[in-house]
Amino acid sequence: MVYFDNAATTYPKPPQVIRALSNSQVKFGANPGRSGYDMAINTSAEIYSARLAVARFFNLSDEQGVIFTHNCTTALNTVIKGLAEKGSHFVISNLEHNAVLRPLETLKLRGICDYSIAEYNYDDDKTIANFKEKINSKTVAIICTGASNVFGVRFPIKKLAELAHSYGLLFVLDAAQTAGVVDIDVERDGIDYMCVAAHKGLYAPMSVGILIINNSRHLNTLIEGGTGTYSAHSTQPEDLPERFEAGTLSVPLISALKQGVNFVSIRGTDSIYRHEMSLINELYRQMSGINNVELYVNPLTEDIKTVPVLSFNIRGVTSEQTAQKLAENDIAVRAGFHCAYSAHKAFGTERFGTVRISPCIFNKMKDVNILLNYIFKFAK
Repeated sequence: MVYFDNAATTYPKPPQVIRALSNSQVKFGANPGRSGYDMAINTSAEIYSARLAVARFFNLSDEQGVIFTHNCTTALNTVIKGLAEKGSHFVISNLEHNAVLRPLETLKLRGICDYSIAEYNYDDDKTIANFKEKINSKTVAIICTGASNVFGVRFPIKKLAELAHSYGLLFVLDAAQTAGVVDIDVERDGIDYMCVAAHKGLYAPMSVGILIINNSRHLNTLIEGGTGTYSAHSTQPEDLPERFEAGTLSVPLISALKQGVNFVSIRGTDSIYRHEMSLINELYRQMSGINNVELYVNPLTEDIKTVPVLSFNIRGVTSEQTAQKLAENDIAVRAGFHCAYSAHKAFGTERFGTVRISPCIFNKMKDVNILLNYIFKFAK
């Protein structure tokens, strides 16, 4: 199979990630933080080691701010619902994933908070101005994706964080499509909360996410329960990371996540980005010359920053039909609205969606040539 659906989840996983899944069942079979015998202590140490690896990777000064979650959606819900209070207001972009839009819409329908949508623009200064225009006296945070999961365009994250802080607001980054692919430094970039889909750019297994807390503001909890600490108290602990890690952690997944972080650290995000973008650029160059192929964002344009994602359509054919044709020839891509209908509305593809191509470090130019061959055949 030629796999080009890495924006959904990376495949294959590195061998060391797969080994960690298996080995953890033998070496780290105890419940971390619950007991004092050797295996429990070793399991706790493995969790801490993973926490430290994540903190170092994103330059977080205090590893206790690394929270392991079920996925990126859980991390986003934790921040959004933890910050939302009666009458509060948020500003988001018009390219957000439903993991941001739906929690906010739910809170809005319940009369808890409101939100405004700022439009993305290829010009960073205009994007910043659009966000600034939406801020009001009740705004508590700007929430923004690092890059569109549909069209790959990147947001000026550091400038948005500076804008938020200039108004005394918090900045929340949805790094689902950027963590592990582009350089992120939470201190340098001024990120207060960052939510990560570890199974994507960090090559971890599915069902493990990360919430990074780089701010001292009190955040309400999404769930409460056992933490192995302060068990005599009926309220959730205030200390991190226990406050947001109620219940038993998934030790095998977190152990494998650590190996994924190490894999990306050794390869280097710059190297990974250059490799994946070289494939995307070649795809764009070749596809732009094929009749009946519609493309939406030119990654070769110097004024536009993108991640390795390319959406297209074949005229007269729905995105699902194109993806199905490719699937019949053992090529994996994703079609439809990609859980981000607002992004499709922004780019005028809300009727049929798009076909999305997203490579990873393991894809080669031969994969690109195979895909191009079938696209040319279908378009013709």
